[in-house]
Amino acid sequence: MAPLFNLVWAVMALAPKVWLQSQDPYYPSDFGAQLVHTKPQINFNIVDGAPSPLTLDNLASLNAFGGKDTIYLTSVDDVTQNPTWLNGVKPDGNGKTNGATTCAVIINDRGSGNVDAYYMYFYANNQGNTVLGQEVGNHVGDWEHNMIRFQDGVPQAVWYSQHSYGQAFTYSSLEKQGLRPVGYSGKGTHATYATSGYRSLVPGFNLPQGPLEDETDQGTLWDPIASAYFYSYNAVSDSFTAYDGTSPTDWLQYLGNWGDEQYPDSDPRQDKIFGISQTAKYSSGPTGPRDKFLNRSEPPDAPVAEAIILAIVGHQGALASREEAELAGQLAAGATHHQPLNRNFLMTLLLFAL
Repeated sequence: MAPLFNLVWAVMALAPKVWLQSQDPYYPSDFGAQLVHTKPQINFNIVDGAPSPLTLDNLASLNAFGGKDTIYLTSVDDVTQNPTWLNGVKPDGNGKTNGATTCAVIINDRGSGNVDAYYMYFYANNQGNTVLGQEVGNHVGDWEHNMIRFQDGVPQAVWYSQHSYGQAFTYSSLEKQGLRPVGYSGKGTHATYATSGYRSLVPGFNLPQGPLEDETDQGTLWDPIASAYFYSYNAVSDSFTAYDGTSPTDWLQYLGNWGDEQYPDSDPRQDKIFGISQTAKYSSGPTGPRDKFLNRSEPPDAPVAEAIILAIVGHQGALASREEAELAGQLAAGATHHQPLNRNFLMTLLLFAL
């Protein structure tokens, strides 16, 4: 196990900074405050017997009623009216979201000098991309993340989560501010990229253009760890411990979703392109950090490409060696996010566009 001081120092000293897109109205949000504006529902009905008020200290008690894709923290407001709490908190000049805890740092010391640090970013709302003039994949609640893999205290590779997939890069190839890697958050969607500009949503391809795109730029610089809780994660016991001994931990065990369930076709807020399910204007909110595969390891046989990993191009456009690509690919073994646009549908749109 790594010495505690050196471990936490490295995780903080090399923590990513994130450029929020300049036209994105939805800033990082306090995930505890999200509970004030939502009620737990199953099949669009309020859960009887749920604790009230819900807090970060009792959220996991909802697991007794249901889990992933069963129980949903559902907005008490009509989200089509854009209640102000969806907007989050704009970081100040130092990158801090004042009065709002918007990040959870989770450290998994896997032994033998191998440490994975997850930087979990929360937004109250996700605004989907526009397809044929319609927004697709809007949802309440949005968890994105970076993960840095350390070996003997040295950063090796960084994972960037993007919708239902992501990308990994060697640490040496990335843009940085000092020692800290830089990320770029997609407008509305908050998918996290290593480079700025328009990024194609076709999985596994770092393309500047495509049938669907995320837009990134250097808008507001956010320093997630300036307003964060810090935890260690024990993969054997599947448990979390707060480094300061006081930060809430119960919420990390919550199994359900952090937003509304996808509205049915009968809901006047819902719409689909040509009736295709994957084009729903409103999709279900995501699950939380516990469901983000916090104990990733090397895939024993799967080639890097099969894991939809892009690890061969750095921000300077220089090609990495196969060894570097495989190293970065380790980060994503089993790593998936939540459900908006799936790969097959994206490829169908690509072919349609061609």
